Amino acid sequence: MTLHAIQLYNLLIYSSRSIATSLPHPLPVDLVELIARRFRVLGEPMRIRLLDRLRDGEATVGELSDALSASQQNVSKHLAVLTDVGMLGRRKHGNHVYYRIADEGVLALCEDVCGSVEAQLRALGDLANAARG
Repeated sequence: MTLHAIQLYNLLIYSSRSIATSLPHPLPVDLVELIARRFRVLGEPMRIRLLDRLRDGEATVGELSDALSASQQNVSKHLAVLTDVGMLGRRKHGNHVYYRIADEGVLALCEDVCGSVEAQLRALGDLANAARG
């Protein structure tokens, strides 16, 4: 996967919130592969925790490691994956590398999924309450 292909994907998917009208149908195989790759990347809980922490602003590996109680090696590994797919950006300042969210669309996706999960949990809670009483 080239950086150009990832940037093209980001432009196509996240240039507007109404993605349903901008996606070709049927989806080209290359685009399907990019979409699947992004979902696989987000399938790791530590990466979601990193993205959640970076919503507060950029941070170094050490800061993220401390905030998430994880080893710097583990955090670095996950940051590299997120950066590789274009979700994160990085900048070097002196001896430190600062990571930030480069693709705001990933936050929208996480918010959509979280909202859906919350709605499902509420519905289950309502069902449980109704069954009890």
